[in-house]
Amino acid sequence: MPTEPPATAAVESRPVLSDRVATVTLDHPWQWLQAGWRDLVTAWPVSLGLGALFTGTGLLLSLGLALAGMGYLITSTIAGFMLVAPGLAMGFYDISRRLERGERPSVWSALTAWRTNPVHMLSFGIALMFFMMIWLRFAALVFAIFFPYVSMSWGSMLNQTLSAEGLVFLAVGGAVGAVFAAIAFMCAAVSMPMMMDRRSDVFEAVVTSILAVVRNPAPMALWAGLIVVFTEAGLVTLLIGLTVTLPLIGHASWHAYRTLVPDDAGGTPE
Repeated sequence: MPTEPPATAAVESRPVLSDRVATVTLDHPWQWLQAGWRDLVTAWPVSLGLGALFTGTGLLLSLGLALAGMGYLITSTIAGFMLVAPGLAMGFYDISRRLERGERPSVWSALTAWRTNPVHMLSFGIALMFFMMIWLRFAALVFAIFFPYVSMSWGSMLNQTLSAEGLVFLAVGGAVGAVFAAIAFMCAAVSMPMMMDRRSDVFEAVVTSILAVVRNPAPMALWAGLIVVFTEAGLVTLLIGLTVTLPLIGHASWHAYRTLVPDDAGGTPE
């Protein structure tokens, strides 16, 4: 009488998500930046045009908050921008993917990149927006805890944060923001380009992204630091520098995804 295979055989034969994540070194983030710069130079009219569009939108949003008397939200909104940036970078992923395939990118194809996997990509984008809204509420809550009798205006916030108590507020607020940023980075490091490229569902893409960060803590910490540096460089120029730094990081993030989640499902990239 033939022996039936064990019940676990079918499970063991399936590809494990962790096997699809490559191990990288500290040299790779710099290589991703170099590859991203090549894409930016190659497709500069589309890339810079898209970067200018996002920069202009950010400037209009900041102006709107100032005119509405909510200028105190500008700083928190700028910080929250880094939480939703992976969703905004979809167009740059599309440009890099088309260049990789020898195709010609366009502004229209970049703006409609979400159509490759609309349900899951838009769902994740909405989740990032809600995450940003939660961050804004937390930022306001931290301020209210430290300064319960101070109105939330640009002038009062500036005066209070320059005080001794304000330094503690900045430290706590920075720690809370770092936690939010770390969660967003782990979930979004490769998830959005993966959903666009392989039409993966949200769960598979997010789990793969988390595994990529956990498996490569030092390189991914360096990569996160570089993203912060280039983004801050764009922000301190009154957002104008984002016209260049946002496309650069977007293109580089595509190459990070291609390295971390290779087509051969695992292994160490060359």
